[in-house]
Amino acid sequence: MTTGKANRPVLVVGAGVAGLALGNFLLREGIACVVFERRGREYVERRQRAGVIDTRATRVFRKRGLEDRVVGGIPVEPSLGFRVDGQPRPLALSVEEHREGRLCPQQVLVRNLITAFEEGGGDLRFDTEVSVEDIDERPRVRLGDGSIVEGDFIAGCDGNHGASRAAVPEHRITRHTHEYGYAWLVVLADVPATHQTVMAIHRRGFAAQFGRGPRASRFYLQCPLDDTTEDWPDERIWSELETRFGEPLATRGAIVEKQLLPLRGEVLSPMSHGKLHLLGDAAHIVPPMSAKGMNLALHDADVFADALIHYYEKGDTGPLDAYSDNRLREVWNYQAFATWFTDTVHDAGDPSYRGEFRHRVARADFDRLYTSATANRLLSEFVAGLNRAAISG
Repeated sequence: MTTGKANRPVLVVGAGVAGLALGNFLLREGIACVVFERRGREYVERRQRAGVIDTRATRVFRKRGLEDRVVGGIPVEPSLGFRVDGQPRPLALSVEEHREGRLCPQQVLVRNLITAFEEGGGDLRFDTEVSVEDIDERPRVRLGDGSIVEGDFIAGCDGNHGASRAAVPEHRITRHTHEYGYAWLVVLADVPATHQTVMAIHRRGFAAQFGRGPRASRFYLQCPLDDTTEDWPDERIWSELETRFGEPLATRGAIVEKQLLPLRGEVLSPMSHGKLHLLGDAAHIVPPMSAKGMNLALHDADVFADALIHYYEKGDTGPLDAYSDNRLREVWNYQAFATWFTDTVHDAGDPSYRGEFRHRVARADFDRLYTSATANRLLSEFVAGLNRAAISG
């Protein structure tokens, strides 16, 4: 085995947060890589997603010398803006864990990562359909024109339905899934957010507002799985939000997007298959209530980059071989948090899904966050991405 920098590039499939972060991490270490993205640049740069970078993810960018260049953003307030039965009930979190978290809309982070990668000489190819081949021996991607690009390894960062996941035979992967039994109506509107977060626990269902830049907000309304967007005309959306928040909205702006999102969790095991390694949504999905999807993807990129750096410097595949087991320990730890937190805030409001008993248990769980320093500290660790009890080493 030859040590030193790569002779063939690392092939990164997908230019979301995981793929772009990994590309930047490798580029800064002199490791050749190519990032392929089937969507166009405009779509990728404008795609609206979550916008909280937790403390651990901020530290990842700092370790790579990229914090000031790609993160920026507003410091995360050490509190969660709950409203319970129409009344404000903010939940203060342990300050220490949240000093480094940042509010940074995903499209801003993505644009910054693209700029850093291209200015560093990175090879980023938009509008490029690929198929992933020969993941065990000589990994390569086949482009839409039939040409082939070979690499040392493939990083599958193209989501749950992408080419990377499709390259793994079904008998080699186990899919663990959990359906929560309800959906969120997700609404993007031209409404400035007056608070960092507003989350309503109400007997009619959960609701939330999160800022998406200075002039837009993402709203969420818990609803039955069989609802459609046609069931939710604009006036009903605004009326239901105000009912669950318990106060009028300061502004009713234009609604530019509506979609139904069934809440679910998923983990694919293993995350490595020969020389193909899965990152982000290609390997695991957590419900958005946990705000961990983007952050887990960044942690995947960090750990996988370290494993590649070690391989090219030492010629040792140990960290690469351990990538899946190490990441799955943390992924399951945060799936446990996501499941508990999602169930708690929904069951504490609407008893119609799982009954009055679970409603009262969830209220007791929720109230404990205000009265027990231990419970509050544990929540704070998870929110900040610093609970690592399930990780060895």
